[in-house]
Amino acid sequence: MNRLRDATSPYLLQHAGNPVDWWPWSDEAFAEAERRDVLVLLSVGYAACHWCHVMAHESFEDPGTAALLNEHMVAIKVDREERPDVDSVYMTATQLMTGQGGWPMTVVMTPGKEPVFCGTYLPRAQFQQLIGSAAQAWRDQRDNVLGHARQVTAALAGNAEAAARAMRGPGATQSPWTEVTAHAVTRLGSEFDAVDGGFGAAPKFPPSMLLEFLLRHHEATGNPSALAMASGTLDRMARGGIYDQLGGGFARYSVDGSWVVPHFEKMLYDNAMLARVYAHHWRATGSELSARVAAESCDWMLRELRTAEGGLAASLDADSDGEEGKFYVWRPSELTAALGPDDGAFAASVFGVTATGTFEHGASVLQLRADPSGPSDPSHQSDLERFERVRAALFEARSSRVGPGRDDKVVAAWNGLAIAALAECGVLLRRPDFVSAAVDVASLLDSVHILDGRLARTSRNGVFGGTDGALEDYACVADGFMVLSGVTGDGRWLRLVGELLSTALAAFADGSGGFYDSPADGEKLIFRPSDPMDNATPSGTFALASALVSYGALTGSASHRSAAEQALAVLPAIVGRFPRAAGSGLAVAEALIAGPTEVAVVGPAGDPRTIELVRTALHVAPPGAVLALGSGTDPEGIPLLEGRGLVDGAPAAYVCQDFACQLPVTTGEELRKELADQ
Repeated sequence: MNRLRDATSPYLLQHAGNPVDWWPWSDEAFAEAERRDVLVLLSVGYAACHWCHVMAHESFEDPGTAALLNEHMVAIKVDREERPDVDSVYMTATQLMTGQGGWPMTVVMTPGKEPVFCGTYLPRAQFQQLIGSAAQAWRDQRDNVLGHARQVTAALAGNAEAAARAMRGPGATQSPWTEVTAHAVTRLGSEFDAVDGGFGAAPKFPPSMLLEFLLRHHEATGNPSALAMASGTLDRMARGGIYDQLGGGFARYSVDGSWVVPHFEKMLYDNAMLARVYAHHWRATGSELSARVAAESCDWMLRELRTAEGGLAASLDADSDGEEGKFYVWRPSELTAALGPDDGAFAASVFGVTATGTFEHGASVLQLRADPSGPSDPSHQSDLERFERVRAALFEARSSRVGPGRDDKVVAAWNGLAIAALAECGVLLRRPDFVSAAVDVASLLDSVHILDGRLARTSRNGVFGGTDGALEDYACVADGFMVLSGVTGDGRWLRLVGELLSTALAAFADGSGGFYDSPADGEKLIFRPSDPMDNATPSGTFALASALVSYGALTGSASHRSAAEQALAVLPAIVGRFPRAAGSGLAVAEALIAGPTEVAVVGPAGDPRTIELVRTALHVAPPGAVLALGSGTDPEGIPLLEGRGLVDGAPAAYVCQDFACQLPVTTGEELRKELADQ
């Protein structure tokens, strides 16, 4: 009997037809293990995970392996994106026991949820051996197994408490934020790859949060090193194979240090954060490449991930037609077949496609190491025009290939990141369709994910996925709603922010100024996860601090700002040890240093003069600035708009700090000058 057929997770549904007698994570599964007196096999992965597919094909779809597993254990399958709390707890155990982690994660545990063995991908023979040896040890050496499991569990709980105490120790809040951020830039400089961009060695992940911090730091201080690190990384990524040179959008990471060969899965969260960072880089430097990449990344999200309900799906698979990357790579002969010999040779030169290839089996991942330039072709068409024509033709030809699978569940936190990116990019890049899409995403979250101030983690096909929101969900959705309120003038989004933050402060607080990642009334695991460090997405703690700072600035709430400052008390310790895990917290610190600046714009939402003031505010305002937009006659319940009206009947902008405002201005140029003095 397979119990995954009614799951809302596409990852679980991928396994619904396995011969393994899978259970979802549930009390009933552990009760069954108690009843049968057997161990539990926990397998954690996600739909876009290549090695998860490999292990599924090798072991979970194999009748002999499945029979062995069904006989000796209760098998539980978990989507890490749906249950980040379960994933966090047992990934911590995996890293403690093996020194490394990854997915698929393979854990053998007692019916009491205590880990006995932890690992990642296991080939079939090794997996079968694990099942047999673990089952035998449970029968013949029960006391030893239980003793080991309890030692590991005690160590996990103790380590979690010790880490929290160390990060929030005495004096943690005494370092001025300017010293912390300056020290971080110095530390990051020592880890920066000056040739290929990024930090550290391969594999390289897009350092979105660090890049946002570096851009904010440069805007605030003029530090050339901060801008050089950000610009170098953004340029190399945009020109490398990690970026889809035909369809836009970034892959999850590069397996090499030069951004050439990606691990081809594409995640919503990466592209949401990168679209925003590239737009901010264009704002700071005028880079047309960055403006193009920001727009194309938003277009990719809407084209490939938009669901029928208006939300954005979680990811695209790395595999298509049974092979990793097959959808994206090209050989010279394939370029010729699609374009003809002349344009095929041109495309091979521009995109770095060679006979030997840069990927497997002589295939190449497309790169764009330089913009097309040089003499015109025989038709007197410029290289740039030719490039755009060839690029469009290749995109069309590629569309006939078998595409990668899509995980179409909607994850609240990642959709919150996308709302912020679409709303800002829509205004900055003059793409109102992006803003409309952001409203659609927010409306889905409001109608399906939010009930009485509580937030659901996931939905699929407009149906709640059954999992409560984690700290990052509350924080990222709140931040997205605030950005959306600022560019649309719709005060309902800010009212929802207040509700979400009230719930988060009550349900996740740890009593010492920090936050747990799971709510107080959530499922009790072997320890309650609390990790303030960034990973692939902003840490829940730092994301909440960002939302609290912005909300405090928009409403004048000192208590929200104070809660943010307490949450950031861990920042100096993290910067001192792992600066690459502190990017989103450092970005919040820059906002605190800057005030943050508050900009109130009043005027009819569709008036071109109002739109120009909003665009100027987003283009010029200092790091972490907050924006409120209103009609000038109705403050929409937004305190920053109270008492601020039109000027002689014209839209106006007010630049403020702590609700003390300068004289209003009515043109974009006047606002630009006023903001430049901040």
